Amino acid sequence: MKIAIIGYGKMGKEIEKIAISRGHTVSLIVDKGNSKHYTHDLNLVDVAIEFTSPQSVIDNINNCFEFNVPIVVGTTGWMDKLDEVKKNCSQKDKTLFFASNFSIGVNLFYKLNSFLANLMNVHPEYNVDIEEIHHIHKLDAPSGTAISLANQLMKELDTKSEWVNSASEKQNEISIISKRENEVPGTHTVSYKSLIDELTITHKANNREGFAIGAVIAAEWVIGKKGVFGMEDLLSSSKI
Repeated sequence: MKIAIIGYGKMGKEIEKIAISRGHTVSLIVDKGNSKHYTHDLNLVDVAIEFTSPQSVIDNINNCFEFNVPIVVGTTGWMDKLDEVKKNCSQKDKTLFFASNFSIGVNLFYKLNSFLANLMNVHPEYNVDIEEIHHIHKLDAPSGTAISLANQLMKELDTKSEWVNSASEKQNEISIISKRENEVPGTHTVSYKSLIDELTITHKANNREGFAIGAVIAAEWVIGKKGVFGMEDLLSSSKI
């Protein structure tokens, strides 16, 4: 498989390493130096993996659509445009795989989060909040993973209808506390607290390798498919 890596920061370099180790060829690397002039080189690749910034991601998606290249997107912070991009993808019969987090462990954590929230719905004496910790280079806050966790909680908990990126005492709000520390790859904790006790679940990434492996597996899986996909689609059709 011939891969384009769009965004050659720490994640891009990790993806390159994993892709080569799995027998693939990195035919195109897009970085700041060629980010305005790479589109025709998309003819050289079978799939693109994109980890850039909220300011660049839409243009990169549209470029891949134009050249009929399936694109796997790991950039977060652009969810206000997601419905528009999905509509564009469907109308043009293109291929988009998007996830707020490509770690297999995190996606298992999502399932645990939903299951626990369903159990806790009949125990309103517990209030829930989320804490997420990432490296100081992360551009968006809260993280896409924290937002996904909050959305799951709102679906299962009758008392919660919105999230805020700050401490909150309002019963209907989920507080997400975002911390940026050194080179932390990513830690997410969901806590249920009552006057009597506290229950927490945590996912802690030890390095970026899990995210990179998931992104490359998604690129392998999405070849030959049309439409909009995510990790739920991948995990439900695979024995990963």
